[in-house]
Amino acid sequence: MHRTTKLSIPALLAAAALALTACGVTSSKDGAATGAASDSASAAEVLTDKRIMVPNSPGGGYDQTARTAAQVMETTKISSGLEVFNLEGAGGTVGLARTVSEAGNGDLAMLMGLGVVGASYTNESEATLTQTTPLAKLIEEPGAVMVPAGSPYQTIDDLVAAWKADPAGISVGGGSNPGGPDHLLPMQLAQAVGIDPKTVNFVSYDGGGDLLPAILGNKLGFATSGAGEFKDQIETGEIRVLAVSSEKPVEGIDAPTLKDSGIDLVFTNWRGIVAPPEIDDADRDAWLGALEAMHDTPEWEAALEKNGWTDAFITGDEFATFLTEQDKRVADVLTELGLA
Repeated sequence: MHRTTKLSIPALLAAAALALTACGVTSSKDGAATGAASDSASAAEVLTDKRIMVPNSPGGGYDQTARTAAQVMETTKISSGLEVFNLEGAGGTVGLARTVSEAGNGDLAMLMGLGVVGASYTNESEATLTQTTPLAKLIEEPGAVMVPAGSPYQTIDDLVAAWKADPAGISVGGGSNPGGPDHLLPMQLAQAVGIDPKTVNFVSYDGGGDLLPAILGNKLGFATSGAGEFKDQIETGEIRVLAVSSEKPVEGIDAPTLKDSGIDLVFTNWRGIVAPPEIDDADRDAWLGALEAMHDTPEWEAALEKNGWTDAFITGDEFATFLTEQDKRVADVLTELGLA
């Protein structure tokens, strides 16, 4: 389920960072959900009987984003019968391969993000994101440095001091493969505080759903991932956030930014949605119309605020250009690391 890797990282990693049970199927809320349709939804054709694949384990960031989007579209009657299901494995590339193999299937879409970009290289996937039909970039979110409640590290300074004293002895876990955001953040953090990234003991988990028990079970020195994935455990005090990687403090999280802690690092992750290759224009337009309508609803705005997500909505050709840029940047980084 996870593996340990020790990797170095070049300075250009900063550019790349900026730039979720096997095939378990669960359905989102059905079309009978209450709530009046928004003006945006009423202007678009209802998206009917579609599916969104989450390419890693339930409970993680991809899963949370997909199910939130589906719930908003069902509640506002933008969609009817929209199903979310998980197909995990190999950092998202099992799901990516499935998506690419279903060329022409306009009823399927896949939730994805920076982690799938990196995993497609580190797992030497024959399927790539550039083969898919880009639909929309949805959100961005900062990373968080987290420890369980019983950790001896009360502050980011405590952690850094201990980490510098024994870099290989303190394991750091993340819910993505090498090349993904949960891996890029600790590698950059090590570099920023003067630790040789070659000595970092990184443990990879297939999504936040797999990472959570490792944090709570004290199997890691610390973890890096999106705080929104662990919101409930942060609120109950089971997980303590030592710092966030955003420019400004995150509302609802009692933790400083890395910059405010004297560490010169800002890191942002992103998530979006793609469809298989060669889908009909009508299917592409239906997905785009539904996603644009969703983006305009107060329900989506409330979801962004609740989960600490930043609105980063772009669609179609603009998103395609973004994906191409991200693909190249991550490829360049992983080539420097000897992983691609």
